[in-house]
Amino acid sequence: MVRRAPELTVGFAVIAVAILFLAYALRGAGELNTGGYPLQAQFGSIGGLTVGADVKIGGVVIGHVSSETLNPQTYAAIVKLAMNNNIKVPDDSSASITSDSLLGGSYVAISPGGSNNMLKPGASFQVTQSAVNIEDLLGKFIFSMGNGPSKAQSSAGTAQPSNPAALPQ
Repeated sequence: MVRRAPELTVGFAVIAVAILFLAYALRGAGELNTGGYPLQAQFGSIGGLTVGADVKIGGVVIGHVSSETLNPQTYAAIVKLAMNNNIKVPDDSSASITSDSLLGGSYVAISPGGSNNMLKPGASFQVTQSAVNIEDLLGKFIFSMGNGPSKAQSSAGTAQPSNPAALPQ
């Protein structure tokens, strides 16, 4: 039994470190940090936004997305946000869904307004901007570049006589 004591000690230490790491990771993802006050926003499209996504002002995380539902009357997405208690948001602020990069995840960006009145717990943002679909934008850009072939492009693929009078009548 004396020989197994170091193995048991190392095993318990590994398990303790794994539990601490898991608790830290969940807290960072907002799973354990569910405190704060609720706000909500309604969007026409939420794109790739997921529960647990960050809510940011000026790039600083001030909350997270707590749920996503669909309004059955308007078919709009209702996003509920859990905001940090120490951050109050003016009632004329706007919420938009943006992404970190082309391949990155989406988050809710809040642009604070100038009002002295703050949003109360459970209140909704009056101004929102839905997620922008990057694929749609790229498709529109590509097709707008080719609004129609130029004369050089249209004649490049066809043989045209140098003397139109030489064509058979």
